[in-house]
Amino acid sequence: MTDKEWDFQEIYTTFQPKILGYLSRMLGGNEAEDLTQEVFVKLDKALKDFRGEAQLSTWIYRIATNAALDRLRSSSFKQKEMECVSSDSSSQKVTEPEDRNVWTGEKIPEIDQQLIRQEMNSCIREYIDQLPENYRAVLVLSEVEGFKNREIAEILEVSLDTVKIRLHRARAKLKERLGSHCNFYLDERSELACDRKETGDH
Repeated sequence: MTDKEWDFQEIYTTFQPKILGYLSRMLGGNEAEDLTQEVFVKLDKALKDFRGEAQLSTWIYRIATNAALDRLRSSSFKQKEMECVSSDSSSQKVTEPEDRNVWTGEKIPEIDQQLIRQEMNSCIREYIDQLPENYRAVLVLSEVEGFKNREIAEILEVSLDTVKIRLHRARAKLKERLGSHCNFYLDERSELACDRKETGDH
């Protein structure tokens, strides 16, 4: 036992919305709800062995990330993802003031950084879904969940250098794909929006 008694109900209340949001970004909403419950079942069983050697938040996100990566790599999930590609890939216009200065490195005026981190719009979401699992995890943990590189290294159980390399490559890949498929502009409200470029491949 640890010196501190961990209250599962308190942990669940605090972290369940965060983990649900995180897994939604990693997997999509339908998969995320079921997997969130599985994560907290695992967490409940493992809590008695938690020694506090890591921060509670990084330990919980480690469990959630491992579960997400296992699901992403499963043949059943990949099959389901392939079946959903055509129905999910709509060419709608996106007008939310989100993400672009993080993903592209462009300086964007009058956009609150906190708003950028809260959600991903559908255009960016689609291309994040196409990133390899390891790149997707490090990108979401850094840019959306707000973890520092050292914390991400603890969550993923890799070196700090590995985190930096994956994050650099993930941003580069995403920037390249967004630049190839989306036109960015400021709308009439001076908010960043994007239109998909008309291309032959979807």
